[in-house]
Amino acid sequence: MSVVIEAENLTKVFGQHRALRGVSVKLHRGEFLAIIGPHGAGKTTLLRCLSGLSKPSGGRVLLSGRELAEAPVEARRAIGFVSHETLLYDNLTAKENLLFYGRMYDVADFRQRVEETLEQLGLAHRSDDPVRTLSRGTRQRLSIGRALLHRPSVVLLDEPHTGLDIEAQEMFDLTLEDLSRAGQTVVMTTHNLATAANAASRLAILAEGLIVYEATAGPLTQEALSTVYRDAVGGRH
Repeated sequence: MSVVIEAENLTKVFGQHRALRGVSVKLHRGEFLAIIGPHGAGKTTLLRCLSGLSKPSGGRVLLSGRELAEAPVEARRAIGFVSHETLLYDNLTAKENLLFYGRMYDVADFRQRVEETLEQLGLAHRSDDPVRTLSRGTRQRLSIGRALLHRPSVVLLDEPHTGLDIEAQEMFDLTLEDLSRAGQTVVMTTHNLATAANAASRLAILAEGLIVYEATAGPLTQEALSTVYRDAVGGRH
């Protein structure tokens, strides 16, 4: 099975702070990697480097064997990224935002795809509302739709459950299952050990810019993962 996305010895330095200290990960098509770790571990920085939004200080990111920096346009079309910033336009409606991204990503039959996405996320009834009028949780749901609109082969999710109400969380968990069935490659950071244990095929623990634990998710229960997490992170909080 071919490698879809790979990080080789990534480092990222902000002034005197080393956010990433030699992180390497390799994902094949259809793999789902959940990354957990304490606040400030470098999880968001890692995803920003994998997405191409942040240039690593050292190391490199490969997308289907090609260095990310050499193919930025192809990377945008192949990667969907949900971050803490929704990347939505406040003065446009929910539908207008998705139509804009549909055109930008050159999505086939993008108008129909936008309608399907709004329906899938339970946002059809808010489609004509300006984004500025939507709650934080609703904007987050729309941001997830934006990231998945072009059916990317790689999906990067940075704490995607943040701000979602219970109904939206359940809906998003179904979306995660759909991604797995569709064979998309997923990297998700989360503080939710249950989500990590249930959704992912692989788990990694990131602490102080280093991957301190990595394993197949299958055999681990939530309780076992909690024990592994405490042992791996230890005094790194």
